[in-house]
Amino acid sequence: MRSAIALILLATGYRVVAAWNPELVNFSPLMALAFCGAVYFRHRWMWLVPFVALSASDLYLDHYHATQFGYTWDLGGVVVRTLCFVAALVLGWTVARHKSWLKLLAGALGGSLLFYLATNTSSFLGDAYYAKTLAGWWQAMTVGHPEFPPTLFFFRNTLVSDLLFTGVFALAMEWAAARACQPSLLPTRAARAA
Repeated sequence: MRSAIALILLATGYRVVAAWNPELVNFSPLMALAFCGAVYFRHRWMWLVPFVALSASDLYLDHYHATQFGYTWDLGGVVVRTLCFVAALVLGWTVARHKSWLKLLAGALGGSLLFYLATNTSSFLGDAYYAKTLAGWWQAMTVGHPEFPPTLFFFRNTLVSDLLFTGVFALAMEWAAARACQPSLLPTRAARAA
């Protein structure tokens, strides 16, 4: 229970602090935590950790964006982000059944790409700024609003953070298994061949 609370506080705090630094927007451990939680946590109630951190940080960030930029998040955006985290859990659960470093990498990449496509398509559909044409969708996917950094910048941060935090999480779990004299959680080729 203490580890779940610690993860919630750390992930929420990191996401909130990252909002104050424009270079770190969308550089967050939450998607990796959702994905890796399903891969590694044996107690499924721990799968709720990223959702609690997402909800808590969303409350603050919605207020922050409203006061700083006059921009609030709508319920549709919250639902889309939450569904992306559910998809990350499903990806993690799938990877957990046949763990490998390659599948871990593919799952992290897949979660990042899904988040990028889903959230920007949702913005395209719900934001009056974008023309409801293929060109408008492309603008939502690449440059976004002129007063914000390009959406490809956000995707880069999402991709790098998902890969980094997935790697850190997996290495921490491997280190913990080795420290407890348990076998590797991700089988090696030799272990699979045996």
